Amino acid sequence: MQELTNFIAQRQLMRFYKSREWMTLRLVALKRDNHECQMCKKKGRYHKAENVHHLKEILTHPHLSLTLSNLMCLCISCHNEIHDRKPNERKQVFTNEERW
Repeated sequence: MQELTNFIAQRQLMRFYKSREWMTLRLVALKRDNHECQMCKKKGRYHKAENVHHLKEILTHPHLSLTLSNLMCLCISCHNEIHDRKPNERKQVFTNEERW
């Protein structure tokens, strides 16, 4: 656990998220929530959960990083909504319509 807390303190989050402890707990959370997005479920919809979200962020609460009650399973769309991320907007690519 101390090693994982060090990863968080050093902002080496990918090392934390690739750790055996995280991967194991992630699967436990997904099974607990039936692989369903909990935000969609609250809205009366169904969507498969692909992400496991920390309710209290690990950078500010590293001691809760491996606490099951601090985790919520979400679909990608809801996870992006929580973090105020917009889906990748399609970039317009210049195409030359001239034909030779």
